[in-house]
Amino acid sequence: MYENKKTSSIARKINWSFWSKKLFDTIGLNIVIIALTVLTFGWWRYNSLPDEYSFDCFRLVGSTYKSLSCLTVTTDGTVFAYRVHEFFDYVLPAFGIILIFEIVDLFFAMFRTGAIRRKLRPLNDLAIRTEQISSVPLDADLLEHLEHAITHVAVDSPDAKVSTGDEDLRSIEVALNNLIARMQETKQQQARFVSDASHELRTPISVIQGYVNMLDRWGKEDENVLNESIEALKHESEHMKILIEQLLFLARGDSGRNTLNKINFSLGETIKEVWEESLMIDEKHQYRLSQPEDKLEGAFMMYGDFSMIKQSIRIFVQNASKYSPDGGIITLGVIEGDTTVSYRIQDEGIGMQESEVSHIFERFYRSDVARNGSSSGSGLGLSIAKWIIEAHDGKINVLSRPDIGTRFTITFPKHTIEKNS
Repeated sequence: MYENKKTSSIARKINWSFWSKKLFDTIGLNIVIIALTVLTFGWWRYNSLPDEYSFDCFRLVGSTYKSLSCLTVTTDGTVFAYRVHEFFDYVLPAFGIILIFEIVDLFFAMFRTGAIRRKLRPLNDLAIRTEQISSVPLDADLLEHLEHAITHVAVDSPDAKVSTGDEDLRSIEVALNNLIARMQETKQQQARFVSDASHELRTPISVIQGYVNMLDRWGKEDENVLNESIEALKHESEHMKILIEQLLFLARGDSGRNTLNKINFSLGETIKEVWEESLMIDEKHQYRLSQPEDKLEGAFMMYGDFSMIKQSIRIFVQNASKYSPDGGIITLGVIEGDTTVSYRIQDEGIGMQESEVSHIFERFYRSDVARNGSSSGSGLGLSIAKWIIEAHDGKINVLSRPDIGTRFTITFPKHTIEKNS
């Protein structure tokens, strides 16, 4: 009851303050309207004088509204008389209507205390709750209870939570449990990363170990076994080298140790270079440009790390070739908007289900089709491309349909375009 009375008192004060301001604003507005009306009347009377007369002064005569006249005296003494009511009879009805609306508005404004009180209710409830919390004595027993609950949390359990059972400590429990959940999620990501990396490294190591044993048994005498083993060892060691370099790149990125050497360069020429390289190293697919070659030279300027942007383009092109059949068409192009510049890689390959698209940038992720097929890869390429693009404040749009193909559109915002180094 006390709080309700207190809130009502505050609401009345606020309402009276607003009503007083509204009253003074209304009075001021009416004074301005009256002044403008008088000036308009004087201007009308002045303009009604014949052209051959010059104005001298106004005089008002008469004791009643109907008899009140305005005398316009000219410089030669000629007097022109006008009945004031002839002008104001046109103005007063409009002014009366305005005045009625103002009085009605002021009248109803006096009774808005209830509405203000309702608006203040959430703030009042918050104040009451804050006062209740602040009045809770955080004595040694309460703090010891909280410390005991934190100490006995099973950190390794996925459902680990701090629980004291004390209503007064609930908000602290929620904050601590949210922190624990984030820590466990980070821990799971790290564990998954280490597990996947170990798995990916175990395969080439096992292959190398197998060929080394085969060389030890038969390679000394059988030239075919020797040559086969050497080729396999070269291939697997190259695969391990690439995998380790990718892991180091992502690790440096996670720790903030990857540096960007930004310069102004032509994204059009970069796309053209990757297109020419792809034609030379991959004869199994058809590579096309969505624009004429001469339209790309020196065009579509952007500001960024040239080598990293080119690496990201190569990753998407290699990904397209990996999941496209022999003879499939892979199209490269550049798009420029008012505030963005983009490059696009499109293939006519196996495509993906919508449920797979949301996972393709996860580290070591490969779709079931990719894992069961003959395509090789570490599953880190798209993760690296994503890191590069996000480091340039870019965005990735993926459109894919099974058995139709996939299109990657990478867009960079305006502030990375035409920026002086």
